[in-house]
Amino acid sequence: MKILVTGGAGYIGSHTCVELLNSGFEAVVVDNLSNSKTESISRVEKITGKNITFVQGDVRDRECLQTVFKAHDITAVIHFAGLKAVGESCEQPLSYYDNNVYGSIVLAQEMEKANIKKLVFSSSATVYGDPEKLPLTEDMPLSTTNPYGTSKLMVENIYRDLEVADKLKDSNSPWAISLLRYFNPVGAHESGLIGEDPNGIPNNLMPYISQVAVGKLQQLSVFGSDYPTIDGTGVRDYIHVVDLAKGHVKAVQAMLGGLSGVNAINLGTGNGLSVLQLVKAFEEQNEKPVPFKMVARRSGDVAACYADAKKAKALLDWQAELDVNAMVKDSWHWQSKNPNGYE
Repeated sequence: MKILVTGGAGYIGSHTCVELLNSGFEAVVVDNLSNSKTESISRVEKITGKNITFVQGDVRDRECLQTVFKAHDITAVIHFAGLKAVGESCEQPLSYYDNNVYGSIVLAQEMEKANIKKLVFSSSATVYGDPEKLPLTEDMPLSTTNPYGTSKLMVENIYRDLEVADKLKDSNSPWAISLLRYFNPVGAHESGLIGEDPNGIPNNLMPYISQVAVGKLQQLSVFGSDYPTIDGTGVRDYIHVVDLAKGHVKAVQAMLGGLSGVNAINLGTGNGLSVLQLVKAFEEQNEKPVPFKMVARRSGDVAACYADAKKAKALLDWQAELDVNAMVKDSWHWQSKNPNGYE
C-alpha cells in the first residue's frame, strides 16, 4: 500500500517514512524543501534498504497533487507539510495561515476528488492554549495563544466540518481522519543518519542544546525563569521522534482496520520535564557541558503542557516507549555525527 507523506523530507516526516517502510508500506513524499533537504530521503533509503518516490512540490499546488494522485494508487495521506515555529508565527502570521491552513484545504479538496479519504493530520498540543489543568485530555476546551496554534486548530475544525458534510451526503466512502496532537518531539534515529536539521538558529530546544554542545552556538537562551514550575522554566512533554513516528503508522493501520470519523488523539509521554531538567539530562548522559543564560519569556509560550495519552493506547494501541535518556543520547549521536546537519 502506498502512503503519501506531505513534508516527508522533514524531521518528523523522515522518521515516519522509516517506520512506514519497516511496516511494509510504500512511501510517496511531496516536499517543497523549504525547511528540509533531499539528503534525508537518501538516508531513509539507506536505513531501510527500500526506495521512496520523491516529488519536489507544494501542497498548495493543485496540479502537483493531481499528478501524484494520478500516477500512484494512494491508500492514505499523512500530512506534515507546514510551518512550525511559535515565535516566527507571531512575526509572520500570514505565512502560517497561507501554508498551514490554505495548504491543508487544497490537499483535502484534491484528496476528495481522487476519492482518497484516509488522512492523518499533524496537529499540535498548542491547540489547548494556556491550560487550566494538567494533564491535557482530548475533550478539554480548545484555544490558542499564537498563530501557529491557531492555524492547527483552524485545520482541525475544517477537517471536522468536512467529515460532517460527508455524512450528510451519505457517502459510500466516508472520511477517516486522525488529528494527532503531539507534544515536543526530540531525539533522532538510533543510527545517527537522520535527525532534526533546522535552517539557521533553531527554534526548538533540543537542536539548540545540541548545537551549543557541538560548538556551533555559544550558549543556550532559556526563555523565562519565573514560570510557576519546579524550577521556574517552562515544562513540556518531550517525546522521542521515533515513538512519534510509530504513532502515525499506528493511526494509518487503525483507519485501515476500520477506525472511522474524526479522532483527536494526543501523542505524548504523559510526563513533564522543565527546560533545565532536559539540559541536565543531556549533560549527564553525554558528558557535554551546555552553558546557558536566562532571558525574558517568549511571546506565545505557556508555563506547562503535558499529555494524557490514554486515548492513543485505547484507539491506536500506541504508547511512548523511549525515555529521556534515549532522547538526549540519540540527539547527541545525530548532532555529533552531523555537526552541520545534512550539509
